[in-house]
Amino acid sequence: MATKKFRCKVCGYVHEGNKAPATCPVCNAPASEFEEIKEENAKKGGVNRDGNVYTFVYASVMVVVVAVLLAFTSQSLRSYQKQNEDNDKRQQILRSINVNVSANEAEAKYNELIKDAFLVNENGEKVEGDAFAGGEEGTYPVFVANIEGKTKYIMSLHGAGLWGPLWGYISVDDDKNTVFGADFSHQGETPGLGAEISKSEFSGQFAGKQIFKNGEFKSIVVVKPGKASTNGEDYVDGISGGTITSQGVGNMILTSLKGYEKFLTSKN
Repeated sequence: MATKKFRCKVCGYVHEGNKAPATCPVCNAPASEFEEIKEENAKKGGVNRDGNVYTFVYASVMVVVVAVLLAFTSQSLRSYQKQNEDNDKRQQILRSINVNVSANEAEAKYNELIKDAFLVNENGEKVEGDAFAGGEEGTYPVFVANIEGKTKYIMSLHGAGLWGPLWGYISVDDDKNTVFGADFSHQGETPGLGAEISKSEFSGQFAGKQIFKNGEFKSIVVVKPGKASTNGEDYVDGISGGTITSQGVGNMILTSLKGYEKFLTSKN
């Protein structure tokens, strides 16, 4: 007599024999929970879709197909993602010189106002590399803008906040000392608190502040609202309820501009 197949309706276990087992060896279901599998597909030369092997192979193939489709989609969209990232960066640079434009206008406005871009080292010397891409460690991007016939120097800032990275840009007049504008961004600061650093109400405070005092590098500090700096440097009010993020901005400006100190004091 040909061997029959019985499937447990509870867990899907498949038993081969003349009759169903007394109990399922997998889930202990009684024989009454088994049903006979008809071998119509096998007789026709087809695939037994009730078997465990078919289920495993089908699942494996689907995983591979989905992975390939996702990789293809990601690669296809990469050029658009890169374009959006670049335009967002251009918008940030432009905001540091008090120019606000949409993403669609960013590239054209950037090309109109940014007259030069280069990297400098800690000695203030120009070095080879792509300023827009950011350069290697130990190099610092400088963007030179022309606003109504006047030169502005834009510098890149990087630091850490409460929940993640901070970054931004700060511009100075052609005296390489007086701040013309600033723009700050963050990865995950708290909405309504630390995230307020990205708003113009905060960044607008930096205009007119000076990085050097009596020829000495001082940076610009961020203090608690209503407080004042005691070390002779210019300062701005921090975000109420966002003390750690505010301190992160102050530290970011200090450490980032320190790398530009020689450039800012040079005649280049």
